[in-house]
Amino acid sequence: MKKLLLFISAFWILFGNQTFGQGAYVPYNRDYYHILERYEIKNGVNNESFQTGFKPFRRDHLARFLDSLAYIPSKEALVHYSQADQFNFDYLRNDNWEFISGETENSKNPIFKKLYRKPSDFLHYRDEVFDVHLNPVLYLSAGFEPGQENMRFRNSRGVELRGSIDRKVAFYTYFTTTQTIFPSWVKEYTEHNGAVPGEGFWKRYEGEGYGYFSAMGHISFNFTKHIKAQLGHDRNFIGEGYRSMILSDFSNPYAFVKINTKIWRFQLTNLWAQQTADIILDGQGRPTDGRYPQKWFSLYRLGTNIGKNFNLGLFQSVMKNQFDWNYLNPIIFYRWVEHQLGTPDKVMMGTDFKWNFRPGMQLYGQFALDEFVFGEFFGIDGKNSSRNKHAIQAGYKYIEVFGARNLDLQLEYNQVRPYTFQEKFDFQSYTNYRTPLTHPLGANFREVIGILRYQPEFLPRLFGTFTGLYQFYGDDPSPDVNYGKDLLKNRTNPNTGIGLFGNVIGQGIENRVVMANLNLSYMIKQNVFLDFSQSYRRRTAQDLSAPESTTFTQFSLRMNMVRNDFNF
Repeated sequence: MKKLLLFISAFWILFGNQTFGQGAYVPYNRDYYHILERYEIKNGVNNESFQTGFKPFRRDHLARFLDSLAYIPSKEALVHYSQADQFNFDYLRNDNWEFISGETENSKNPIFKKLYRKPSDFLHYRDEVFDVHLNPVLYLSAGFEPGQENMRFRNSRGVELRGSIDRKVAFYTYFTTTQTIFPSWVKEYTEHNGAVPGEGFWKRYEGEGYGYFSAMGHISFNFTKHIKAQLGHDRNFIGEGYRSMILSDFSNPYAFVKINTKIWRFQLTNLWAQQTADIILDGQGRPTDGRYPQKWFSLYRLGTNIGKNFNLGLFQSVMKNQFDWNYLNPIIFYRWVEHQLGTPDKVMMGTDFKWNFRPGMQLYGQFALDEFVFGEFFGIDGKNSSRNKHAIQAGYKYIEVFGARNLDLQLEYNQVRPYTFQEKFDFQSYTNYRTPLTHPLGANFREVIGILRYQPEFLPRLFGTFTGLYQFYGDDPSPDVNYGKDLLKNRTNPNTGIGLFGNVIGQGIENRVVMANLNLSYMIKQNVFLDFSQSYRRRTAQDLSAPESTTFTQFSLRMNMVRNDFNF
């Protein structure tokens, strides 16, 4: 990573005098991004400011999109939108006010005339050189799960800072400290992997709880008008779905360099990252001190708008256990490079798309190919070969279902064949800090998800989300057996007795999970929410004498933080 940073720095020095004003990235938040993206779907036309296939987005691009919707501070300009739409426009504009053309809202009663002069900023300062926005971060929650002696809770405190220097270099930093006790199934997942989902390193807190620091940060700048760079420690997400089969935000933040090149209808995104290959655990299964082995991840996605309402993306990625200059070429075909090196690395390729086929409706999907043997896939004797590994996603979004204002539906299907994302060489699986880079289940599963979102017209500060899911997957009976779900295991050592052929989704110990979650969030003020959630989860498995069923009720106060969802 040091060599890559030196290369980027040299390039910046050469072209730095051509930089253009720009902004920091908006942390990926499904609720926030849905509010933004629903208007593109509602209009049925791809926005021209940026392509939505690679997240997160830059604030100046987001503001440009809001401006392109012909919004002005007048309700007459939005007569075809609802009152909730009006509220959301104001919310997004206020949240990115420094890049919005025209006037935005000021606070009516600033605290001490200095604090909260703008609804979105606890403290801000802006002149021709320096622009800074400071906000506190807080997450206080109390939850109750039957059969658990202690209350489930979360206590997170921290700070968020963003801004720019000379309108040419943007920055963002975020850090919190957290103490928490998870619901039972999240605790089980954490203990099995040795890592907190989305956070990584942890320490024991009061017996069954966890304590950890969270930190994210990046700087971003433009090489030219059409080439933009970001150096950060954060997560990335590819696709339009609730899940991603290519790259998701489920694992913890990692160091990366990202370059975006946008010309006409084409957008090429290159990502180079350093990730944690494995960790050192003590005798009690807790992370301990030591030099953790690292690995190197390269990915590019070429997206293009075809017509006004269809976007197609093509991607390739490489996971490697050591740094290699060969993969720094931003436009090379990775599979060819890997062949030249003797096929030592994990290469994946595939596609994603979205189609706003009519105003208010969108189809989307992904296909990720891990390994493919033509003769075994189509041959009679080669049915269900373990060497044919791929992941598929298909989804549908319907904005304002049957004309019901502010009622949005999302349906999604995901499946991954056994052994997909695993690898035969050490430290090359599709993971980071012992958690999957894509779906929480890893591989060897099918999943159906349904999401309903509703924002009452008479009470636009209230956001309701209902999520239901069904999962079918095959698990391993013991640590030395590999049916293809656990990405940390070696795909060449299945020890199952199945052999090369006859491998099907769900092999091993069959598990079925049914889960439902209702969340109500009320925005007290800009980015300050009161949350209520009710979850039900039921798991049946071959090795269980009876189904495992539990409920979880949670109340939260949340400020400038993403809501905690445990939908896996």
